[in-house]
Amino acid sequence: MSRRPRLVHVTTTDISLALLLGPQLRAFVEAGYDVIGMSAPGPYVGELAALGVDHVPLQHATRSMAPHRDLAALRELRRLFASLQPDIVHTHNPKPGVYGRLAARAARVPCVVNTVHGLYALPEDPLAKRGIVYGLERLASTCSHAELVQNPEDVEMLARLGVPRSKLQLLGNGVDLGRFDRDRIGPADVVRLRAELGAGPDDVICGAVGRLVWEKGYRELFDAAMTLRRLAHNVRIVVVGPTADEKADAVPAAALSRAEQDAGVTFLGARQDMEQLYAAMDIYVLPSHREGFPRAAMEAAAMGVPVVATDVRGCRQVVVDRGNGLLVPVGDSDALARAIAELAGDAPLRASMGRAGIEKARREFDDRVVIERTMRVYERLLGTRPKVLADRSSS
Repeated sequence: MSRRPRLVHVTTTDISLALLLGPQLRAFVEAGYDVIGMSAPGPYVGELAALGVDHVPLQHATRSMAPHRDLAALRELRRLFASLQPDIVHTHNPKPGVYGRLAARAARVPCVVNTVHGLYALPEDPLAKRGIVYGLERLASTCSHAELVQNPEDVEMLARLGVPRSKLQLLGNGVDLGRFDRDRIGPADVVRLRAELGAGPDDVICGAVGRLVWEKGYRELFDAAMTLRRLAHNVRIVVVGPTADEKADAVPAAALSRAEQDAGVTFLGARQDMEQLYAAMDIYVLPSHREGFPRAAMEAAAMGVPVVATDVRGCRQVVVDRGNGLLVPVGDSDALARAIAELAGDAPLRASMGRAGIEKARREFDDRVVIERTMRVYERLLGTRPKVLADRSSS
């Protein structure tokens, strides 16, 4: 007997499978793989099915700090891998990248691949945090055959930790440039959206996109919003993103209410029409404390929106300071407010930075390149293009 090669992608949540990995998973299905997504169950399972991706729910996957749940997830994955007999298991960090690689090796999966979306520790973090994160990454990397690393800074860190360079491949990151194309959004749609957001013709919309956790820099953004009421009263701060109550650093409802009432911040929740929302923005802001290779910032750049971001790994790969945006020190709300105010008061500068962002996105942020690089790794590990493989259960 023969069958299509079976490929399993493991993440914590189904939203990551559908929204972050969806174009890749669809491409792998079209290339001839039998693709399975594993994560905690959720509302995006139907979208995966529409892509031709089967979903296997994980009962113990969680974003919260729960080591006992992580150990249970490791055992659960090992049983599933032994039963499904995948040809490739592809994990995504932070947590599934660790216990998923360990479980795949324990189940004797022939090919184990991990994507490093951003090491969960930075060189300036406390020694204890770095020791735990780097130690777990080093341990888990012994169980993989390939490490696809989005950020070049992480490649060098992993090499210093002792991960063989033969396993490390710079993957980069990308977005759907066909979707995030400003020319696809008509002027009438932009006018309508700005009106819905309560913005007049002289207002400057500054948008942020991301889960509502403090790590994304919302404390600094809220403080900057208060300062901007004095520096640039025509700036309107709009935040797009879901709450994250399961996270230890979730922004509490009281803080959101204060930001809304005292600083005039508008919260839109999760949205599916991001390409239209970017087109309505004049500035995109990402005051994050830690990033791997931020997707929303790439989307904004591709849509011609200048980006104000913190000078941290990941943001530095998206933003060229004084090129397609501005970089500010992490944790500095005054510098953040000044950068936003500078762009708010200079429309020609915003326009030139927007054009530079589009050019950079076309050169560096095409998700088709990321898909092709990943596919080549699969083919190298399998030793063949994904047509059919001998059924291991019959051997």
